[in-house]
Amino acid sequence: MEGYFDLNEMQLDALKEISNIGAGNAATSLSIMLDRKIEVSVPKVNIAPFAEIIKTIGGAEKEVAGGYLLVNSNTPMGILFLLPGEQVPFFLDLLFGSTSETQTVNSQQLNEMQESALIEIVNILAGSYLNALGFFTQRVFVPSVPALAIDMAGAILGEVLQSIGIVSDYALIIENMFSEEEKKINGYFFLLPEPQALEILLNALGV
Repeated sequence: MEGYFDLNEMQLDALKEISNIGAGNAATSLSIMLDRKIEVSVPKVNIAPFAEIIKTIGGAEKEVAGGYLLVNSNTPMGILFLLPGEQVPFFLDLLFGSTSETQTVNSQQLNEMQESALIEIVNILAGSYLNALGFFTQRVFVPSVPALAIDMAGAILGEVLQSIGIVSDYALIIENMFSEEEKKINGYFFLLPEPQALEILLNALGV
């Protein structure tokens, strides 16, 4: 897999196209669910060394809300969605259309409805991206029910790795921008393939 994080233009274009289609599908699903127009864009997408996940989100001690799930397929993988802790109240505002005080969110501060909403967002994002990936690769991806955790990024990633088992040295990193009028929130979507799965996917894409 050497050099996969130095993608050529064709590889990047293919991954961006899949990511943009997935984001568009997610935006449609969110807008229907919330009965308001929610936009989801993809400012950045890349394949990078696995260690870059922690750097991308702000360090191992960065508090984040994380949703993760496993994907059953002949190219098995895990999916992780991370939202910076300080952005969780704004994200909930976006979902519920209300105003919350800016504060550091922890698990004790989320009620059952808020937890369910964040889990559903992970479910919608994962389904949208996997459907787009399946369309391009002609493969079937079956996601598990997402789990939610709010903790330091390093702790969540460690738990995810324990659940997934062995993963490759690379991850697909997709930055998501959620917006409604003037509200804009950044989240990070990571696809964590098992060994050889990433290579199989890129080959299936013809790149």
